[in-house]
Amino acid sequence: MKLLTISRLRNPFRLVCRSSQRRFASTSGSDVAQQLLSQLKGRVTTRRQVLDGNQLQKLSLTLNRRHLHPGHNISETAPANGTVLPAGYHLVYFTPNGTELELGVDGTDRSFNAPAPFTRRMWAGGRIQWARDCPLRVGEEVEERTRLLTAEPKKSRDGTEMIVITIEKELWGSQGLSLTDQRSWVFRTELPEPLENTTVPTSLVAAQTNIETTQHSPKGYPERQMTWSPISLFRFSALTFNAHRIHYDAAWSQGVERHRGLVVHGPLNLINLLDYWRDVHAVSDGAGPSEITYRALSPLYSGERYAVKTSSDEQSKGIVEVLVEREGTLCMKGMISE
Repeated sequence: MKLLTISRLRNPFRLVCRSSQRRFASTSGSDVAQQLLSQLKGRVTTRRQVLDGNQLQKLSLTLNRRHLHPGHNISETAPANGTVLPAGYHLVYFTPNGTELELGVDGTDRSFNAPAPFTRRMWAGGRIQWARDCPLRVGEEVEERTRLLTAEPKKSRDGTEMIVITIEKELWGSQGLSLTDQRSWVFRTELPEPLENTTVPTSLVAAQTNIETTQHSPKGYPERQMTWSPISLFRFSALTFNAHRIHYDAAWSQGVERHRGLVVHGPLNLINLLDYWRDVHAVSDGAGPSEITYRALSPLYSGERYAVKTSSDEQSKGIVEVLVEREGTLCMKGMISE
């Protein structure tokens, strides 16, 4: 008996996309949102994990930061127990569980995913609040409590339906609540037909990671120029146990989801915002913020050079707006409070 394998299909993505369309084409955004709320609203999922120093070291090196904190070189030795996690670095802990069969066809964790036809997932934004007197530390056993906050039907600018799902994660350490992380994803409808014979420009595939801080702007704050390679994106996917194919599978990213290359992770740029803030705006060395609210506005891709910088708008006392821009397009923005 012959076995049908993906490698023998002329277009392996067409089979996946067509089958899901047939089953869910009549599902409306309001129906899907209500279904998710009825299934998940009020449920709290609890997990516990010890915050490992090796994971923190690997993240810092992936970010091209040999110093976790000023004067704290972690190139050769993982940070010791008791080391405070920089803001945002909790994102490489409490990564998804489950086998491959429990993932979506795009590789995403389906715990809070919308069902088909709302299969194209992108990080949309969120808010994180930190407790100053209870920072997360290496070696600490932490409890994560996750719940669904909202599932809302929306209309995109082109009039198509989408679902915005917001969840909340609380991380509790030995001294109490350390942070509250609210994050939102947008789920758009799948596209009717994947593109065939797509090619990724060599400049995007062969790019090398480059991070450099330029001279001060007229406002007196430096800009940080960044380019991420496919290697760095893969390493970040591995650290976060994130199998979303738009970050490492160019054929899927372009052919099925119509991106122009490999997508830079939303959480990676969230960390970039926070690292820029603590390098440029923190009141004292190693001090963390109390809150960030942020929005992802336009995707960025491997090999593309973009800037992380302070907004030229007037800043409120104790609050800084940090922007991510590429060639005049605002891609992410965050309001960060001391």
